[in-house]
Amino acid sequence: MTVTEWLEVCHVEDIEMEDVMRFDHDDRTFAVYRTDKGEYFATDGYCTHEKIHLSNGLVMGSIIECPKHNGRFDIITGAAKRAPVCIDLKTYPVKIENDKVFIQL
Repeated sequence: MTVTEWLEVCHVEDIEMEDVMRFDHDDRTFAVYRTDKGEYFATDGYCTHEKIHLSNGLVMGSIIECPKHNGRFDIITGAAKRAPVCIDLKTYPVKIENDKVFIQL
């Protein structure tokens, strides 16, 4: 049986609309997003093409564009959407409680 862990990332207002922030925990790194609709999502932090952190990327609706080669991912599903990326991102469940953002590992 797998034990799930909810990690507190930040306050809801710490991430602006259509933006992304970096969240590091132990030896792992994540990207946590807020869409233009105010929804929150989380993925692995590094682009699957090259090890560039997505927290420096551009969020457009539900798309994150990598800052290095402009590859794009769907932040809801993790799907690779534009070359040079071809490997999907791992996504993580997100919940909001008491105006705080949590991700589930």
